[in-house]
Amino acid sequence: MIKIAKNISLYISAFVPMYVLVLVKLVVEMCNHNLSFNVLNSINMITLLILIAFGSFGLWWNMRVPNDKVIEVEIKSVKNITDQHFLGYFSLFVFFAIPLDLSYVSSYCVYLLVLVLIGVVYINSSLYYINPLLNILGYNFYDIVYVRVGKGDEESAKIFYKGDKLRSGQRCKIMLQNQHFCFLRKQTLEK
Repeated sequence: MIKIAKNISLYISAFVPMYVLVLVKLVVEMCNHNLSFNVLNSINMITLLILIAFGSFGLWWNMRVPNDKVIEVEIKSVKNITDQHFLGYFSLFVFFAIPLDLSYVSSYCVYLLVLVLIGVVYINSSLYYINPLLNILGYNFYDIVYVRVGKGDEESAKIFYKGDKLRSGQRCKIMLQNQHFCFLRKQTLEK
């Protein structure tokens, strides 16, 4: 159950920048008196604030709460693939943040339905590594091949790392959630 909650929170965190854009749009429209402060707009604002808070908490939870296994590895090969996923996902932000008029119940329902459908694909396909919020926070996304210290089999993983470039031959500890998503923190690197 905790794993499912962590996966859902990772999905919600991936859209935090979009939620902020939509919230800013809503507030600006209200300040310019283009939208009235009614029940639907209030629900929109509250929903966005809850999603921002839950997404931010979920990301922190996944990064800092160590109920995932921590393993010591030696990196055999590393490839920075941040740019391969960020721009495609960012276009979704623009698609949702700009043209939808969330002051209509129908647009709001379509907006929520599309988010749910994307969420199902995101979680079922283990696309946790596609998270623009982490990129905005300074993390890079790497595809690595590693060997667990003490074991000889090569494995691969997608990791987020904030810091200097990763290099082959480095030993480090990673929080391995699954092969599609894990964190490596700067202070765990061994020089």
